[in-house]
Amino acid sequence: MHGPIAQQDEILPGSLAQFDPSSGSRLERLVFNHRLGMLLVCLLATLLLGWSAATKLRLNASFEKMIPRSHPYIQAYLANKVELRGLGNALRIVVANPRGDIFDAQYQQTLKQLHDELFLLPGVDRAWLKSLWAPGVRWNEVTEEGFRGGPVMPDNYDGSPRATEQLRANIARAGIVGNLVGTDFKSSMLVVPLLDQDAASGKPLDYHALSKAIEQLRSKAESGGAVQVHVIGFAKLVGELIDGLYQVALYFALAAAVAAAIIYAYTRCLRSTVLVIACSLVAVLWQLGLVAALGFELDPYSILVPFLVFAIGVSHGAQKMNGIMQDIGRGAHRLVAARYTFRRLFLAGLTALLADAVGFGVLMVIDIEVIKDLALTASLGVAVLIFTNLLLLPVLLSYVGVSARAAAREAAGSKGNWSLLERFVERRWANATLAVAALLLLGGYAASRHLQIGDLDPGAPELRADSRYNRDNAYVTGHYTLSSDTFAVMVKTPPEACLKYETLIEADRLAWQLQQLPGVQTTVALTNAVRQITAGSNEGAPKWLTLTRNQDVLNYAAQQASVNNPDLFNTACSVMPVIVYLSDHRADTLARVSAAAEGFAREHSGAERQFLLAAGSAGIEAATNEVVKKAWTQMLLLVYGAVIVLSFITFRSWRAVVVAVVPLVITSVLCEALMVALGIGVKVATLPVIALGVGIGIDYALYLLSVQLAQQRLGVPLREAYRRSLQFTGKVVVLVGVTLAAGVATWALSPIKFQADMGILLAFMFIWNMVGAVLLIPALSHWLLPGAKALR
Repeated sequence: MHGPIAQQDEILPGSLAQFDPSSGSRLERLVFNHRLGMLLVCLLATLLLGWSAATKLRLNASFEKMIPRSHPYIQAYLANKVELRGLGNALRIVVANPRGDIFDAQYQQTLKQLHDELFLLPGVDRAWLKSLWAPGVRWNEVTEEGFRGGPVMPDNYDGSPRATEQLRANIARAGIVGNLVGTDFKSSMLVVPLLDQDAASGKPLDYHALSKAIEQLRSKAESGGAVQVHVIGFAKLVGELIDGLYQVALYFALAAAVAAAIIYAYTRCLRSTVLVIACSLVAVLWQLGLVAALGFELDPYSILVPFLVFAIGVSHGAQKMNGIMQDIGRGAHRLVAARYTFRRLFLAGLTALLADAVGFGVLMVIDIEVIKDLALTASLGVAVLIFTNLLLLPVLLSYVGVSARAAAREAAGSKGNWSLLERFVERRWANATLAVAALLLLGGYAASRHLQIGDLDPGAPELRADSRYNRDNAYVTGHYTLSSDTFAVMVKTPPEACLKYETLIEADRLAWQLQQLPGVQTTVALTNAVRQITAGSNEGAPKWLTLTRNQDVLNYAAQQASVNNPDLFNTACSVMPVIVYLSDHRADTLARVSAAAEGFAREHSGAERQFLLAAGSAGIEAATNEVVKKAWTQMLLLVYGAVIVLSFITFRSWRAVVVAVVPLVITSVLCEALMVALGIGVKVATLPVIALGVGIGIDYALYLLSVQLAQQRLGVPLREAYRRSLQFTGKVVVLVGVTLAAGVATWALSPIKFQADMGILLAFMFIWNMVGAVLLIPALSHWLLPGAKALR
């Protein structure tokens, strides 16, 4: 794509009869001397892969694919996952009574029905389901005769005043206000732990189907207006995201329409515009068919890849069409024009697609499976573009060509007035441009220093603030003292050793230290229950609110605690979590808690006990933040390293590499500053942006420099060489920049906020990479590439 386009003095055959079909490379002869066979092969591939996409492609997401499985936190969690059912993937469903409180008989009947229906849903870990109607949710009290207890929901509950008063007393004795019962007694919560696989079918949990089932239950419960249902949790979040994905098809159609309008405005040729759009759509179809055939699923992240494949395809197709249009305008037959364009641009186009692939390929180093899947599906898309846009499109254009008026217009306009841009090679203009660029770089760098890792907003930043999910989350946060943001440290001991006095004391010290940190609501551990039961066994005397050294007393207290709180330690007494409830999951909160817990674990772990981080939603997110932070720097080094190598291979000049890469660096820094300004943190969703922007953005420099350097090596002065590069590729560079930006800018309309964020950031990078290439390449060339000697 980036080799020199036709030289002004190049002589093309005046007619098809004068052209030698045996000329050209072996690949050219294979493609163009067998055009019909090429079209039939592509048609067959389109039908097969289209059928694959239509029948096998699925939208879904996986909890474990969203987490960095090799991180020590996650390995510790997965190793003890069976023992920590309540601290993994769970839904929290709050049922509120807008007209009264939870003691209303009709409310309780609705709650019971919802509990029973949730219990039967596929994928629910039924043994750990909690609600007022769950038999495992119990109360306990100390009397003169000893301990008394039972289920919070009375066995004989019938909605009568007597049963209601008993329920009210049981709730108070169970200590679940703010946990399973709202602080205003107008709502109660169902905690629904989920399995990774459907126990009946053995297949991975279908989050979209589960979300739809939850929505049906919500609609049924709310139909009479007696209750309002609020649902939060990873499964519901994924369901919301997948629902949003179905709207993406509308934005894809809008992107295609915008791209078609831009191409047509440039060419004024309907047939070639249709071919460029059609070949890009074929590339998307092939990519989706390959994804389905290989057994992959589209998730909220990889759904963005077809947009990128389409936008890249349109930009590459526009360049091929531009070359053919120029040759036809100079009198060549459409087949001759297609073959000459193929000769000039195939290897350069292949290099450009490899540069695009680099932006995707470096994402494979990120230890998060969903990002690796994105990288793989995007790589498939780039591979497909080699066939559809470098081979198929020139063959199709060799049959239909372009309209005579479009070719004539291109021939007349190819020598357009570029005097203003040419002046950027002059010293005064070059120095002014470089000074402005330096100021932007310094300002952007100063702002980018405030870039943070992780989520910066409450709720689910993946969705917009006014989404149903985030409104539900705000309700839960406002009415419950214990949040859903839990960070759990697992205390690992030999079997039957978690109740030793020394272990309980250490766990208690950890809980106390963590409770002092800003952002921590409270901590819950077995030690809390042991204290209460020990005091209760001694007439409730406050002096017994302690951990005794008597092992029999500890064993008895733990045995009693396990009745009401079976998730405080496992049956083998080898895993005991210390659960930290956080006020939010902001990056600084997670980093603070992680640092404190890691420091304690290093000092107090030994042969008798180990403190393992971390479980709970916040623990998993803390691990993800650490991986993202490490991958951010690693990814930037890799993508720039690969782009520099590819540029050096293409240009064979270190000076030219500097000229090509400097605009990318400035745009990358400015993009980070924009993220700070927009309040966007570096996380799984935004991590690919810089890599994609750099990998695709290098195309602009390759467009312009390849022509400029070829001219300079022929002895043409810099100003004239840059003028010719503008004549042959200048409009195409602008066209590609605008087309790419328009293709991703439509994401800004998405209800999925991280898609909107990615669209804004990528559009910014595509536009500024294009502007930087057009203005900075001549300015930098003035100093680094003044003549042919500088290229040696």
